[in-house]
Amino acid sequence: MVSIKELAQRCGVSVATVSKALNDKSDIGEETKKRIREIADEMGYFPNASARTLRSKRSYSIGVLFGGDRGTALTDEFFPKVLNAFKLAVEKRGYEIIFINKEVGSHTMTYLEHCRYRGVDGVVLAYTYYRDPEVIELIRSELPVVTVDRIFEEKTSVCFDYEKGIRDLVTYIYEKGHRKIAYIHGENSKITTKRVDSFYETMKHLGLSVPDTYVREGGYLDFRKAGQLTKALLDLPDPPTCIIYPNDFSALGGIGAIHDRKLTIPEDISIAGYDGIPLAKAMSPELTTLKQDSEKMGEAIAERITALIENPGKEPIKRIMISGKVSCGNSVKNRNRG
Repeated sequence: MVSIKELAQRCGVSVATVSKALNDKSDIGEETKKRIREIADEMGYFPNASARTLRSKRSYSIGVLFGGDRGTALTDEFFPKVLNAFKLAVEKRGYEIIFINKEVGSHTMTYLEHCRYRGVDGVVLAYTYYRDPEVIELIRSELPVVTVDRIFEEKTSVCFDYEKGIRDLVTYIYEKGHRKIAYIHGENSKITTKRVDSFYETMKHLGLSVPDTYVREGGYLDFRKAGQLTKALLDLPDPPTCIIYPNDFSALGGIGAIHDRKLTIPEDISIAGYDGIPLAKAMSPELTTLKQDSEKMGEAIAERITALIENPGKEPIKRIMISGKVSCGNSVKNRNRG
């Protein structure tokens, strides 16, 4: 293993200068930092973790409590992309992630106890059950905390802008000439409420009425229910011309139901999804969807939690909103054409 002394000799500088470069100190030039880091990579140098921990009094680990209200977040097509982007971003900053749970071997402990047991420097709470008393205890602890897609007073949060996402998607469909737009939304949650409220507000702003029968509760991971609800919408005396689904995965159920009726997309019925997973581009026709920026979300979470860790008491509370973009696809018919 290459030592820091060997690295310093190769670079022609002191051990102290190498240490400052690798720890991104401000009292040496950027060119010097860059050269030392490049040589360190070339030589395969890794700082001794134990020495770094003793010197900095940090473990360079970040706890992650990641799981939906029903424990399904990691089985979703989209949310693991956020986690992976976050993991890559913190690793570039010299940190590793540790999943927080209540079981360590045969021992049971609270989330906060697990964080202290592992000695994490901070914790990210993502898509978890925020009413859990143990989650609340963790949020109120001394640890730096960043919450994902949930705002807590006096805590930094990073959220997708769901209101804008739905507004942009509905507006796009409206501009394609659709006036009868239905919405199959996900199960009840804070995120779902934001999306549904934005749907109604946008429709009202556009001067469109929304029959009660046009808004149905489905599930984010239940494509079979999405199919059933699609058939119910198609059976209405005055069916919609476009159906929005909770996400791209559930849109698969809608597509199956539409094909069962021997209808074609978008000629007979238009559809749109949400999230922008890679599968959306592989669908036939390519699915129109609201593409959320998972990489930008992961980077923002990493930037905020490491800033809180490295500048204790100096970082302001921030509410960061990550906007998405409509990916047009071919599943929404242009009804403005003759």
